[in-house]
Amino acid sequence: MQTAYFNTQFVPLADAKVSIRTNALQYGTAVFEGIRAYWNATEQQLFVFRLPEHYERMLGNCGVLKLKVGHDVKELCAITVDLLRQNQPKEDTYIRPIAYVSSEGLGPKLIGYDTGFAIYTIPLGDYIGTAGLKVGFSSWRRISDNSIPARCKLTGGYVNSALAKTEALEQGYDEALFLTHDGYLSEGSAENVFLVRDGALVTPDLSQDILEGITRSSLISLCREELGLRVTERAIGRTEVYVAEEVFLCGTGAQVAPVVEVDRRPVGTGKVGPITARIQQLYLEAVKGKHPKYRHWCTPVY
Repeated sequence: MQTAYFNTQFVPLADAKVSIRTNALQYGTAVFEGIRAYWNATEQQLFVFRLPEHYERMLGNCGVLKLKVGHDVKELCAITVDLLRQNQPKEDTYIRPIAYVSSEGLGPKLIGYDTGFAIYTIPLGDYIGTAGLKVGFSSWRRISDNSIPARCKLTGGYVNSALAKTEALEQGYDEALFLTHDGYLSEGSAENVFLVRDGALVTPDLSQDILEGITRSSLISLCREELGLRVTERAIGRTEVYVAEEVFLCGTGAQVAPVVEVDRRPVGTGKVGPITARIQQLYLEAVKGKHPKYRHWCTPVY
């Protein structure tokens, strides 16, 4: 029987329910996180990747929505490890914490209401595939920081992602790419994006309405420190993506996902590029606790 953490206690997952009148359901007034735990079969150990950093980001995002979780980062990490031990997964696992306006009052506001908090876990393998994606630019623009901030994982903001991803799938693509309202590259529907230009990495800077991705920041460190690659954060035009040597998406769910085609134009040779392949391998070693230098990124569960 699966267990969830629901409003200060561990309960059977089937009992972790909210009313259809819950304010967060009506208005998207919730903040969530996506965290991965990786099973290392050799060590018979489950490692949670960058657990404190995820909760640091979540609590910051909760501040934007004025949500009061009632736990600090250390407590949230301990609750998560306890939950995983109760569920005892021995496979790659996804962890979903969510803080939400739990009151049942009508009206889209962020004051005068109570905050609910829950965590559940599910098995998760590849989210969008890692062998080579075909993507297309969406007709939908990325939500801007002065409307619904994309740097925060707000549930209501993911309607923007759902519209773009659905359009992409209906057009025969695997994933969508967003442009900002100014016409610059932003990110995928739920992933950050990197390009390879002249053997170096380029990625949209934080002003381009992107999530402040933890996978993104991890890859920047790995590429600079382990692969000696130059990484530049800046504005990127649409056609620069067309002429890139390599393109890949990244995120907790996506991990490192190579892109082989954009708007029905091949990226480079039309196959997974050598730099992307090296980054993908290095990342998977790090998240599974196999790279000694980055072992501190991994929280053991058992």
